[in-house]
Amino acid sequence: MRAHKIAVLGVLTGVALILGYVERLIPVFSAMPGIKLGLSNTVLLYALYIMNWKEAMTLMVLKVVLSGLLFAGLSGALYGFSGGLLSLMFMILIQRSDGFSIVGVSMVGAVFHNIGQIGMAMLVVQTKGLLLYLPVLIISGAITGMLTGMIAQNVLKGLKTCHP
Repeated sequence: MRAHKIAVLGVLTGVALILGYVERLIPVFSAMPGIKLGLSNTVLLYALYIMNWKEAMTLMVLKVVLSGLLFAGLSGALYGFSGGLLSLMFMILIQRSDGFSIVGVSMVGAVFHNIGQIGMAMLVVQTKGLLLYLPVLIISGAITGMLTGMIAQNVLKGLKTCHP
């Protein structure tokens, strides 16, 4: 990997960590388990659209590992990785289909992030009862995914006008 790409990944990782930390300070989302805005996912979407899928995957892994170490612990990293991996896989597939805007890709990613986390939680606690919470997470994921997708769309549009 070239030095420039490493530097860009470093900056994007730092921005994702900062946005993840800021998100933890929003009391509305911290009161509801499993529901969060996903501000750091705007950075992942940005990477998916300006870089390739391998670099977006690298960014996701860095974000999950470092935020796990800094904020969430091992269990948080485990849930973050399961959700992030499933989410990114579906975002890559949807993005390649050319039938979805970045907002649609973000919504799909948010929903599958929640599905991945519920799946991991079911494995950890050995109960299928968590599936009852899935409709709430799917609806919240679609809404927050739409918001983060709109943010990422505007960031990309703004950067294209600055650096065509």
